[in-house]
Amino acid sequence: MADASFLHALILGIVEGLTEFLPVSSTGHLILAGDLLGFNDERGKVFMIVIQTGAMLAVVWEYRRRFAAALAGLASDPAARRFWLNLAVAFMPAALLGLAFAKLIKALLFKPVPVALAFIVGALVILWVERRGHRAPRVEGVEQMTWRDALKVGVAQAFALIPGTSRSGATIIGGMLFGLSRRAATEFSFFLAVPTLVAAGAYDFYKHRALFVPADLDVFALGFVTAFVSAFVVVRWLIRYVASHDFRPFAWYRIAFGVIVLLTAHFGWVDWAES
Repeated sequence: MADASFLHALILGIVEGLTEFLPVSSTGHLILAGDLLGFNDERGKVFMIVIQTGAMLAVVWEYRRRFAAALAGLASDPAARRFWLNLAVAFMPAALLGLAFAKLIKALLFKPVPVALAFIVGALVILWVERRGHRAPRVEGVEQMTWRDALKVGVAQAFALIPGTSRSGATIIGGMLFGLSRRAATEFSFFLAVPTLVAAGAYDFYKHRALFVPADLDVFALGFVTAFVSAFVVVRWLIRYVASHDFRPFAWYRIAFGVIVLLTAHFGWVDWAES
């Protein structure tokens, strides 16, 4: 890969793993990091598929027993069937809207300044949700969710088609707004990442399959492993974090990050590529 290096793979793999499941937008971070590293061409976009797959597999590995039990009970266990039905229902809104508007969104919004604005707007939503306070949650655990709960979370996830919004942030905050406990919303966000990232990765892989060449395997492998390891650490940490903390620190981080990008763009301190 002419434009890539092992250092780029290492940096981007860490960025993906650290941000995929936090409410800070992995796509936004990758767009900005890719611009800074000069790694935003077509092969760079293929590399993003690989590292997102690595991050997604971290969730599969962490919850492997739960996924295995749900698969084993699909034919006989109503709870297992409800689990898969909820994932399918929650997946559909973003999938349908993504197919309809993906090209338009990428053409207009996959740029640093729109991403920075989405960072700030998303932060304000998080602060509003946290400030309004929370009644006792109606749904304490993922196993108690109905298909209607899943659909509401799926609609919230669709907002994450706007880069910089954050898929995990939209699903977690949306879930909390709709009556899920902080832990249930966070865990369901993890589970929903699996079909969402698999579908997005498979679609992008099909479109860009000609760009996967053997010469890139070593760089891809490094990014994949780095994303997997860093995402695995974040998933375990976040479940402990939400037991006793809210998401306001992430909101302030988003605001600071977005303002920095806007200032550097306005004053020309960083030559953000319009890619």
